[in-house]
Amino acid sequence: MDTSRGATLAELAELVGGTVRGDGQVRVTGAKPLNDAEVGHITLIDQPERIAQLDSLSATAVLVPRRIEYTGKPAIAVDNLHESFRKIFSFLQPPRQRRRIGIHPSAVISPTARIADGVEIHPFAVIYDDVEIGPGSVIHGGVQIMAGCRLGSNVTIFPNAILYEDCQLGDRVIVHSGAVIGAYGFGYNTHENKHELSAQLGNVVLEDDVEIGANSTIDRGAYGATLIGKGTKIDNLVQIAHNCRIGKHNILCSQVGIAGSTSTGDYVVMAGRVGVRDHVHIGEY
Repeated sequence: MDTSRGATLAELAELVGGTVRGDGQVRVTGAKPLNDAEVGHITLIDQPERIAQLDSLSATAVLVPRRIEYTGKPAIAVDNLHESFRKIFSFLQPPRQRRRIGIHPSAVISPTARIADGVEIHPFAVIYDDVEIGPGSVIHGGVQIMAGCRLGSNVTIFPNAILYEDCQLGDRVIVHSGAVIGAYGFGYNTHENKHELSAQLGNVVLEDDVEIGANSTIDRGAYGATLIGKGTKIDNLVQIAHNCRIGKHNILCSQVGIAGSTSTGDYVVMAGRVGVRDHVHIGEY
């Protein structure tokens, strides 16, 4: 289907497995949130009390949950509202296609690094000794991956993120811009009236499908690993201290701070600005 002129409501309903209410031949050219939608756009309503707003807005059509009865503007009723809106939005306004560049000549790559087929390394990235990068991974500009790091397949490291020595990343890990993985833990021993840095001999392990937000920091363990479990998603500006062990599929929102040697179970959720002291265990959801 040519999407340059949009699509009919019936065509979009077929795309998302929805049911048309009203005129299925209405043509839709874009998708926008409720308050931004204009003529030609489809929007979405996720709460019944917001239906009254539709009459005063210019949107041509609306996506609604099946449980909501609405007979005003032409509509598509669906089971999974936000997933359906995502599909429609991407269909009508496809994401920008990134041009594949291979390995840019300005990237600095150690001769001892092992780079799999299909890896992209963008301008001014630096890959140190004994680094291993799995197939399909993308290393954006300005990234520094220090010695001994291991990256799985289809990993994405966005611009100016830094991986300190010996960090291990599983498959499909995403690290956003400015994040620092494996920095020294904030641990000091006081000796002869001076603060001396404690051991920094461990590393950071990010298991499969972990995502690290922009400008977040995960400190390396003193002797073992600071571990982030499979499928955990970490927002921007989060601090996880040395020796923490974060369970699988956790959600850690912006400005969460977790002190050293704390652990969590699976599916734990921490809302914005939660603080956790050291040596605490938080159980499963």
